Amino acid sequence: MSSTASQSLPRCGVVDLGSNSVRLVVYEGHTRNPVSIFNEKAVLRLGSGLQTTGHLNEEGMNQALTVMHRYYLIARAMGVTPFEVLATAAVRDATNGPEFVETLQARMPGVPISILSGAEEAAYSADGVLCGIPTANGVLADIGGGSMELVRLVDGKRGASQTLRLGVIRLSERSGGDLIRARSVAEEDLRSVPWVDQVSDGDLYLVGGAWRALARIHLLQTGYPLQMVHHYVISREEARDLAGLISSAPRKVLERLPGAPRRRIDDLPFAAVVLRRLLRAANVRRVVFSASGLREGWFMRRMPEAIRLQDPLLSAAQELADRHGRDPSLPPALVSWTGPLFGRETLTEAKLREAACWVSDIGSHDHPEFRAEQAFLRVLRQPGIGLDHHARAFLALAVAIRYEADLDAPYLAPARMLLDLSAAKRAEVLGTALRLAYTLSAGTKNLLAGTRLRVQGPTLVLHLRADSGVFAGESVLRRLERLAQALGLGAATEEGFVSAAD
Repeated sequence: MSSTASQSLPRCGVVDLGSNSVRLVVYEGHTRNPVSIFNEKAVLRLGSGLQTTGHLNEEGMNQALTVMHRYYLIARAMGVTPFEVLATAAVRDATNGPEFVETLQARMPGVPISILSGAEEAAYSADGVLCGIPTANGVLADIGGGSMELVRLVDGKRGASQTLRLGVIRLSERSGGDLIRARSVAEEDLRSVPWVDQVSDGDLYLVGGAWRALARIHLLQTGYPLQMVHHYVISREEARDLAGLISSAPRKVLERLPGAPRRRIDDLPFAAVVLRRLLRAANVRRVVFSASGLREGWFMRRMPEAIRLQDPLLSAAQELADRHGRDPSLPPALVSWTGPLFGRETLTEAKLREAACWVSDIGSHDHPEFRAEQAFLRVLRQPGIGLDHHARAFLALAVAIRYEADLDAPYLAPARMLLDLSAAKRAEVLGTALRLAYTLSAGTKNLLAGTRLRVQGPTLVLHLRADSGVFAGESVLRRLERLAQALGLGAATEEGFVSAAD
C-alpha cells in the first residue's frame, strides 16, 4: 500500500480514561482487525484515594488536564474523526467526577466525553474480546484500577454482566494493603455474582493491564517461543500456580522477576489474589489473555455490519495479501488447486489452508535472499487480533516453506515449538504445494488454470494442459517430487486435459 493511499484512510481515535492510567489509541481504516497507528499511555492513578475520600486524586486530575489536552491536539493534527473519550470507574464513582469532566471538556471542545456505567464498560470490553475471539465461551474478567467487569460469554454472545469494586487500586485500599484481607474481600464480592459458579468447561478471558503483566511474567519464566500476550493460553493449574507465586512473593522478589513492570509492582499481588479467587469461583478449563478489550469494542461498533461479520483470521490474511501480494485473484484459485491434497480436513483446517493461500505471495517484493525469513516473521508477528498462536505458527511455517526455507532453519523454531507434529507436517505439505503452484503459474491465475493435481492411488499426478504456457521442466519436476515425498506418494505428470472440470 503506498504512503499516499495510507494517508487517505479514515482515522478514528478513543481515549480510555481509567482509574490507573489514560491511553489514547488512533486506528486507521475500516477493517475487521483494528489497526493501531498511534498508542500512548500515561499513568495518572486518578482513582488513588477514592475509597477513602470519595474524590478523584488531585495530582492525577492536574496531570490529566495536561495529558488530555495533548491527546486533543494529537487527534486534531492526525485528522482523527470520530474522536471520543470514555471515562470508567474512577470518574463515575467519584463525587467530583462530573465537575472534572466539565473542566476537561473545556480543554477538549467538541469532543464527546462519556462516563460509562459498569454495564456499558462490560459490554464494550466483551465486544473487544469477541472481536479477536469470536467463539469465546466462558467468563470475561476485565480488571482496571477501580473496578472489575465480569461478563458471561456463551458461544460468542454476550450474557449477564456485573461490575465489582475489585480493581487493583480499589482492592488495595479496601483491604488496607493486607493481602489476606484482600482475599476475603474478593471472595465476598464474587459470591454476589449469581452465575459465576455455574460456568463449567469454558475459559476465563482476562483483559486489563494488570492481567497482561502477569502473562508477560509467565511468558518469560517458561521460555515460551512467542513473546505475545494476546491469545496466550495457560491451563487452570498454571494460572493458579502463577497467582499463588505473585500473591505470596516479597516485593524484592517481584522486582527481580523478568518482565515485571516496575510501575505495577504494588498492583500485581492484588491482581493475583483476584485471579486465584476467580479460579476458585468459576470452573474454567483454561485462562486466555486478551490484549483487545474496551477500546477495540469501541472501534468495532463503528464498523459497518459487513465488516463486523467477517472472519477475523481470513480478514487478516486478506489484508496482508492486499498490502504485499501481486494478484488478488490468485489466492481463491490456490484454495481450489490445493484442495485435492487435503481430502479429510476439519473446518478449522480448511480455514487455515485458505488463509495460507492468501498470505502465500507476501514476500514477492522482498529481497530474494531473505524472502522466506521475512515472510515468516511478517506472518508470525502480524498485528491481526483474530489469530491465535497456533494459527500464527501454522501460517508462518507454511509461507516460509513456500519460499523454500531450509526446514532446519533456526528462525523456524518458534513455529515448530507451537505446533504438534501433525500440524507441522500439514504446514510443510501445504507450503511445498504452494511452491509448486507458483513455479507453474508465475503467480498468475490464468497459468495456474492450465494445471491441476490429483491423488490417484499411490501416485500424485500433475495434469498439464497443452498450450497453456506450463510444462514439466526440471524445476517443476523437482518440486512435484518433493511434494509427493511429503505426502508419501509417487509422482507423475500427465498432459492434455481440456478443463479443470474435465
